[in-house]
Amino acid sequence: MSTSQSNPISLSVSQALTAAISNRTKFFAAAQQNDTDCYRIFHGTVEGVNGLNIDRYGEAWLIQSFHQSLTEDELAQVSELLIQQAQLPIIYNDRSNKNSRVLNRLSDETEAFATSSQTMHENGILFSSKLRHEGQDPLLFLDMRVGREYVKAHSQNRSVLNLFSYTCGIGTAAAVGGASRVVNIDFSSFALAAGKKNAQLNHVEGVCEFVQSDAFPALRQLAGLKVGGRRNQKLPAYPKLAATQFDLVFLDPPRYAKSPFGIVDLINDYQSLFKPALLTTKAKGTIVCCNNVAKVDRQAWFDSLVRCVEKQGRQVTKHTWLDCHEDFPSFDGNHPLKIVALTLS
Repeated sequence: MSTSQSNPISLSVSQALTAAISNRTKFFAAAQQNDTDCYRIFHGTVEGVNGLNIDRYGEAWLIQSFHQSLTEDELAQVSELLIQQAQLPIIYNDRSNKNSRVLNRLSDETEAFATSSQTMHENGILFSSKLRHEGQDPLLFLDMRVGREYVKAHSQNRSVLNLFSYTCGIGTAAAVGGASRVVNIDFSSFALAAGKKNAQLNHVEGVCEFVQSDAFPALRQLAGLKVGGRRNQKLPAYPKLAATQFDLVFLDPPRYAKSPFGIVDLINDYQSLFKPALLTTKAKGTIVCCNNVAKVDRQAWFDSLVRCVEKQGRQVTKHTWLDCHEDFPSFDGNHPLKIVALTLS
């Protein structure tokens, strides 16, 4: 019995990946020219296999399945196509459980590679990579490339505040772009340690600061506001920060998070973060806002940002939408990740 007869699903995966690779011919050439070896080669939700993402991270391929596991035949066919593109190690992370944690074991040799530190390049900037680690997500979100490009291009001699910084990709790009000061804030010591390594890889550690803190107290202090908390919640200790304004503020919160200091909710209450963030933005400065929730309407969200700015007696004098690159296609041109840069009076 032929492969196509015995496993038609496998053929479908193979066909979808072949089409995705073909659609990226010009993108691959531009990436190579721009010294970029980390990008998405297959965005399954849009390109035909829901929940299957395939990325290049430096000198490795990373396959991740989020809804159902790949069969051995599917994995073999995908691997063959990837090797035709570049003969690199292939790491498969089966994350099809509800909690998205990796299910599958690797061979000892592959596991050692997957858990070792690697280096990748994006527009000539170096970033650390580890395809399996104590967290769940890769150490660099590839769809945020457009944000890093914008920040790098607009940071010369400017002070930059990077909120929810994760591994400080935005902060590293700002420093490489000539920023005079970069403050990265995140609650995770693991993420900030990776951020410090990124700064060191690019020899910009002298410009970068790393603050391990819940975003709410850090942001409210920088904005000159009183630090408060949720009702009946005892507040834990937090780093003390002086009120400061920045030339460029980058706000990239998670969809939903809860702490004693407040609740991050990008659907119902983006303003609770945006208001203090805009107060930390200098006059004629820029705040870059991100919202990664697909169900949030782009125009309605933008209008709410403008209203919030105007309630503070300021104006949005210019805005620029930052659209994800073509390795992250969308059904209708409206990518779930919405990024807009607002210049304020």
